[in-house]
This record gives sequence, C-alpha cells and structure tokens, in this order.
Amino acid sequence: MNSIVISGHNGFIGSSLTSRLKKFNIIGISDKKRKKEKNVTSIVKNVNKVNNTDVKHSFQTLIHLAAVSDISFCNANPKTCYEVNVNGTNKMLEIARKNDANIIFASSSHVYGNPIKLPIKENFPLSATNPYGRSKLIIENFLQDVFISDDSWHIALLRYFNPVGAHKSGLIGEDPNGVPNNLMPYISQVATGKLEKLSVFGGDYNTPDGTGVRDYIHVVDLAKGHVKALQVLENRPQILTVNLGTGKGYSVLDMIKTFKKISGMNVPYEIVGRRPGDIASCYMDSSTAEKLLGWKAELGIDEMCKDMWRWQLSNPNGYF
Repeated sequence: MNSIVISGHNGFIGSSLTSRLKKFNIIGISDKKRKKEKNVTSIVKNVNKVNNTDVKHSFQTLIHLAAVSDISFCNANPKTCYEVNVNGTNKMLEIARKNDANIIFASSSHVYGNPIKLPIKENFPLSATNPYGRSKLIIENFLQDVFISDDSWHIALLRYFNPVGAHKSGLIGEDPNGVPNNLMPYISQVATGKLEKLSVFGGDYNTPDGTGVRDYIHVVDLAKGHVKALQVLENRPQILTVNLGTGKGYSVLDMIKTFKKISGMNVPYEIVGRRPGDIASCYMDSSTAEKLLGWKAELGIDEMCKDMWRWQLSNPNGYF
C-alpha cells in the first residue's frame, strides 16, 4: 500500500482529507492533542501517528497542511508565524527529499493580496497584505526555486480560498482553540448561544452590502481537489499551481442569512472596524482547476451551512 505523510492530519482540513484517502497508508504528523479524537478515528482509521517530524517510514507523497493560519495571531506574532510556517516547511521538505516524494503544499488565496481584478486567476501578480499571506508566498517562491534547481520534483501548490463546512457524519469539523478567528465557527457558536454576538469587520467596503466578500469552499470539495492533484502529480515531474474555491463570492451577511435560514436560530452581530490586512472581495476563476485537475466544487452555500450546523450540534464543546 502506498504511504502518504500528512502534516496537520487531525486538523479541520487534514481529517477530512484523510477520510478520503482510505486506500493509502497515512503517516500523520500533528502537534495538536485532541481529547475526543475518537470522533475522528471513527471515520479515519488508516493513520500511523508520529510526533513532530519523526518520520521513519518510507513514503511516496507529502501533503503539507500544518501551519499557523490565524490571521489576527499572525498579525500580532509575525516571528512565530514565519518560524512555524517557513521553517516548518523547510524541515518537511528535507524529509520529502530523502524519500524522493511528491509534494502537495497547502497555500492560500492570501498570496494575491488585494487582487488586480476579479475573478482571480493563477497568473495574477502576487503580493500579500499580512504576515500569514507573506509566509505562504515565501514558501511558494522557495518551492519554485527548488523545482528550477531540480526539475525532477513533482510539486503542487494549492491555493485555498475559504474552507468551511464539515464531514456529513457530524464527526469531523472545525474546532478552533478559544474564540474562533474564522467566520463560520464563530457564527455557529453565536447561534448556539456560546458566544454573545458576531463582530463583522468592516461594513463600508465597496461590495453589494458593504461587508467583505469571500469564496467559501466546502471542506469536502477541498479534500477532493487534493485527491485530483495527487493523481495528476503522478503523471510527470512538474510544478502545478491551482486555485481551489467555488468561483463564487458571498458576503459576510450572505453567510449569516443563510446560516440563520438553515439553523432556524438567531445570529446577533454588530459592524465594527476593519481588520488590518483584510480586503474587500476575493473569489477565484475556476477554469484552471477544471482544465488541469478535472475538478470543480460541487457543494454550495446551503450544504456548507447545513454540515457546519450538524457538526456544531454534535460537538457543542468541540473535540474537548
């Protein structure tokens, strides 16, 4: 059985991805400890766990997901952001090099900064507006240079837009530490009464309702995109750069309204000041993903909210 190393395997994206790779032997790397990991392991059973980067097994592919991704934390702690994201990737690359392994790197739409126009295509200029985005851009440039120096590598740079939703079982979902930084877990915790209200960062953007517009993608669709990239990388040495999103933009208020409709719950919110590094609108062009991967997102905003709400009801206190 082929082996795949997934860093951050028991995180929000990693656990959903691992559940789709049942025919592979997964070597999972994560620093996070989950007290209720039985929820994940009931779906994900093909994982050999190792601590940090102590990988002694041979493997064919590295999927590098692990990163500090909280934008507010990265703004306040850029040194930690760069140390974990950039230095951590360098360590994982050394492990991949020893195994002559293919690499799938979890990049981000943040590398586009404030895009020149919409929808965003992969060949747009790159210029991040926050430390998190810049750390991803540094890693992309690093991997580009690695390929230029040795074009026998098989590398995919997958630029995520905004992953949301949960596994349909209600057993795997987004479980942030402390107060959520991402929109959807915050909305769902407000809906249950765990949090009092949602702070909407900025109501004066040049968008239809004044709130930020983003390309939200269901985590299951995102996982399927990785599987497609895995298949394409096997064909020949290459460096592949692909956006993963739906190609549709929804505002913060769109997401709140849809979640209220799906859950039947009230979601109190207030408009507050803009958050440093945020932009007005960000959504992708889906043509490259369709052409190169044969992949297109299938799940819409209703499914995203339904599955997120099911996860929240099933796990009112998260994994802990």
